[in-house]
Amino acid sequence: MTVGVLVVDDSATMRGLIAAALKRDPDIEVLGFANDPLEAREQIKKLNPDVVTLDVEMPHMNGIEFLEKIMRLRPMPVVMVSTLTQKGAEITIEALELGAVDCVGKPAPGNGLTPHEAFADLAEKVKAAARARVRPYSGPVAPVERDKNYAAVGELILAIGSSTGGVEALMTILANFPETCPPTVITQHMPATFTKSFAERLNRISGATVAEATDGARLLPGHVYVAPGGAAHLEVISSTHPVCRLRESEPVNGHRPSVDVLFESIAKLNRPSVGVILTGMGRDGAVGLASMRKAGARTLGQDESSCVVYGMPKAAFEIGAVEKQVGLSRMGPAILNVCSATAESQRSV
Repeated sequence: MTVGVLVVDDSATMRGLIAAALKRDPDIEVLGFANDPLEAREQIKKLNPDVVTLDVEMPHMNGIEFLEKIMRLRPMPVVMVSTLTQKGAEITIEALELGAVDCVGKPAPGNGLTPHEAFADLAEKVKAAARARVRPYSGPVAPVERDKNYAAVGELILAIGSSTGGVEALMTILANFPETCPPTVITQHMPATFTKSFAERLNRISGATVAEATDGARLLPGHVYVAPGGAAHLEVISSTHPVCRLRESEPVNGHRPSVDVLFESIAKLNRPSVGVILTGMGRDGAVGLASMRKAGARTLGQDESSCVVYGMPKAAFEIGAVEKQVGLSRMGPAILNVCSATAESQRSV
């Protein structure tokens, strides 16, 4: 199936670079261009594209305002193209929360990216977006009544991996987390500079303290550690107490940080753990989750109907790595229940 794309950007140069990256893939057809949301609205009606690539900052109406209108009135797959700045990252996280399927960073003077590097995986993200389950935007994540009596769970570590659609999934899950949640490590596939803003957003809605992981940070109950994008893999190592380790090495499964690397490090710890694999394109995390389960961990996977892209959870389920599949709306409480049961079983041994 050929994927038809509308490219929306106020820069003619950037429209050309995006189109060139997409046209290298024979399964993608660039249907047309728009230089602002007003023109884009007419082009969507005229061309009926499968996917829209959308710039964040444009004249007449910014990309966020336009995206919200799209997701409320005519939900469709959107891939955001954003500047790799703190402001651009904050806006992009908001876009992903609104329902954009994925994001890529723009090449720009000073960020060290050539157009080829910046848009290397754009075509794959666009094709994944075309297969995504896009839902109407129903408003921000609602406040959650958290369990005030939830107890910290000893030595247990919770590890979560996610990719495409993971922003919505993680926000939904962490909104349920109380101040006494188990130490939690997360690898979410996301460009460098975006993960800090994402961690800050999660911190505002969760009872837990959420931050980007730093090398040597000690894992503590009530804290969530998000792998920084781009430069290193997040692992957990332990001598007397588990700590975060940021290891610079080649991408694994095409990703850095990689979910497989995180899960494999947890499997080697020989301590109680729970692994969770969420929505995402590809297979990253499947083998690592299988290693965790083989080592005695409890494992959960997001079910097909609630995934934006049922790739990573499907791959894990098919090789027997997932003990139980759970819908997103029930995943937060399910994780906490499994963590409590795992800790209790360890205490009774």
